[in-house]
Amino acid sequence: MQPQISERYLPEKDSQACGLFGVMNTAGERFGGEMAINAMVNMKVRGNGLGGGFAIYGLYPEYKDYYALHIMFERHQLGAKEIVDEFLADHFHVVYDEEIPTNKKATVLNPPVVWRYFVSPRQHLEEGNNLSDDEFVVEKVMYINTRIDGVYVFSSGKDMGVFKGVGFPEEIADYFMLDRLYKGYIWTAHSRFPTNTPGWWGGAHPFSILDWTVVHNGEISSYGTNRRYLEMFGYYCTLYTDTEVMAYAVDLLMRRQGLPIEVVSRIFAAPMWDIIEHMEPERRELYKTLRMAYAPLLMNGPFTVIVAHHNEMFGLTDRIRLRPITAAAAGDFVFLSSEEASIRAVAPRLDLAWTPPGGEPVVARLHTKDHLASLARAV
Repeated sequence: MQPQISERYLPEKDSQACGLFGVMNTAGERFGGEMAINAMVNMKVRGNGLGGGFAIYGLYPEYKDYYALHIMFERHQLGAKEIVDEFLADHFHVVYDEEIPTNKKATVLNPPVVWRYFVSPRQHLEEGNNLSDDEFVVEKVMYINTRIDGVYVFSSGKDMGVFKGVGFPEEIADYFMLDRLYKGYIWTAHSRFPTNTPGWWGGAHPFSILDWTVVHNGEISSYGTNRRYLEMFGYYCTLYTDTEVMAYAVDLLMRRQGLPIEVVSRIFAAPMWDIIEHMEPERRELYKTLRMAYAPLLMNGPFTVIVAHHNEMFGLTDRIRLRPITAAAAGDFVFLSSEEASIRAVAPRLDLAWTPPGGEPVVARLHTKDHLASLARAV
């Protein structure tokens, strides 16, 4: 009998592109993962089984006031968990922790140990520390990821969580039993086709810091410049995937500096200089200022991203839309996806669907479905 070979290794498979999907209930009602999982199955050809993952918001209502740290421990790093446990006890109140439940019969390869901790900062014990709780958490996440070998904090927000690994998305969903155990009002999902970086558990999408999550299709060729700039603000890339810079850049610009997505999109996907020169004077000066002040955060290369945080989800492509995105709405649900087919596979009767132009964000917020519909009609 011929042994079965996993399709992720079939040599005749053609190179495609990563698959993205996001769904949000704008009324804030929590729902299960069937739509996100089935949408990714519909786009299975876009991945090759070397990375899949999901982000879920509204995930932990019983611990909604605590930071939920999802941490992976490589199995060969003996003693790493004891070091992390001691570090967390020194800097946080740990109200509950457990190994994240998994399905041992799932078809995934070499999974790390994945643990979750619900914590609140103890920074008042640290002399001279006047950071906000969010900044304190970012600082400690970066310390763990850069200083403790074989340990990676890959999710650190409140009332949300990232689940990811090596496998097709439906395999990762089965491994973490997402359709059986969890509900949320936003689900984002990713199917990976690695190009210039390895397929490994930490390198799967989504990438996250605090409650910001990013799934990405494309290639950020400015990664080196972006990474060095972000290091000046205390963000360090340790997960060997270019998308990591996008998550930290979003946190820097939108949380720390308070910029709206309408401005941030003009930083990531800035118009060409010759287009800026033909703008009205006031608008021209704004765009020139953004390009000069934030030149190291221009995201070069083809990309589409879906970014989420509490109460909001948005999609953005590069300025000439070299990677696809489709937006749609049905009742209280708003969808963003690499393909319209995946949306219609889970929501056959759409109220509207459209293709956003390059460099223009599509934003969905809680209780703003009418605004989104108006935006779609304007486009």
